[in-house]
Amino acid sequence: MMLAAVAVIFAVLILLSMPIVFALAVAGIAGLWLGGYPMQQLSSALVSGSQSWVLLAIPAFVFAGNLMERCGMSHALVELARALVGWVKGGLGMSVIVVAYFFSDICGSKMAEVSALGSSLMPPLTRAGYDRRDSASLIASGTAMGMLVPPAIFMIVLAQVTNTSAVALFVAGFIPALVIMICLMAVVYIRARTNDWPVDRRPSLKALGHASLHAAVPMVVPFVILFGFIFGVITATEAGAVVAGYAVAAAKLYYRNVSWRDMGKIAYDSAILTAAVVFLLAVASVYQYLMGVSGVPQMLGEVLGPLKAHHWAFLLGTALITVLFGMVLEGLPAAVVLIPVVFPIAEAMGIDPIHFNIVQTAAVGIGLFLPPMGVGLLMALRFANLSVGQHFRTYIPYMLALFAGLILIICIPEISLTLPRLAGLIR
Repeated sequence: MMLAAVAVIFAVLILLSMPIVFALAVAGIAGLWLGGYPMQQLSSALVSGSQSWVLLAIPAFVFAGNLMERCGMSHALVELARALVGWVKGGLGMSVIVVAYFFSDICGSKMAEVSALGSSLMPPLTRAGYDRRDSASLIASGTAMGMLVPPAIFMIVLAQVTNTSAVALFVAGFIPALVIMICLMAVVYIRARTNDWPVDRRPSLKALGHASLHAAVPMVVPFVILFGFIFGVITATEAGAVVAGYAVAAAKLYYRNVSWRDMGKIAYDSAILTAAVVFLLAVASVYQYLMGVSGVPQMLGEVLGPLKAHHWAFLLGTALITVLFGMVLEGLPAAVVLIPVVFPIAEAMGIDPIHFNIVQTAAVGIGLFLPPMGVGLLMALRFANLSVGQHFRTYIPYMLALFAGLILIICIPEISLTLPRLAGLIR
């Protein structure tokens, strides 16, 4: 009864357009009161939910991503990707997917990534003769794939919520993202052949070298993150500090297009976003307490009982639920509301925590860009000046590619576990 009341209160507040984090807070406090639990639990839960060293990485990565987007690093990556694959059939479309993969490694924030890719890629796609519906689909699906590429803020939050290694989760995301990228590129190639998409001219070696030189500055970041983690040189928090320092140096010494006042504004915006994330985690700890004392994991375990016979069936079932949560609640609220409930069940079944978290990360990424309510998709459509109805049919092949990649990640755990195992981060 108490949980039903909490769910109704939360739903009503969302329908009244209250921000999700405050709706969670009000509903959580109501749950404590209706359940007769001591209100002292509220203060202790709020504090415990926001105390973790790994959370220090969030402001650093958010600041670095916003600063790099402001510098225009995405433009350098676009030119390199076009030089590498733009001259093949569907190459310009493939370059969008490639840029999304590498820019995710720099940005960390999905909304900042959609904004950067939409503003830098939509004009050249339009000039090349690409349909706006395909252009929006490429940007949306590529950014959904990029959810798996570190340093995604979602991964840091997920590591905190499930008490797993953020570094192992970061390293595990590279290959699954590559698998989904291949699925998307297959769709791009088929549509390019079917619709006779235009191609760029093959670049000269001089042009390729010029593009590579300009892209060298942003390309340092993914290599620092990957090899720093693999060789155990840096932690997730230290990586955030290194990337933020590198972004400041690149902005002031190489690009020289960001003033100190601009940097202060970027730092302020990053602090606001970080505060929202940490407050969300604090509020979520109240929900976790309510779920635990109410026996929700046990009840959900009984509901999901038929799926427990096979790991893949359980992962697929929970992933589909997570996709819906990601579409309705956005990424971070989905993580803090749903994942703590299903994670203990997965752990009891013997599912590897890293594999489970990678599957949920991919599922949330798909949900964020799933019609009709995915906030990431709506933002991408805004750049193309399209409605969901105008775009839906064109987006279907891209959605199928995203789900095909998700199923491969679910059915083949080694896609997620090989790299962290080679790095000695897991057994």
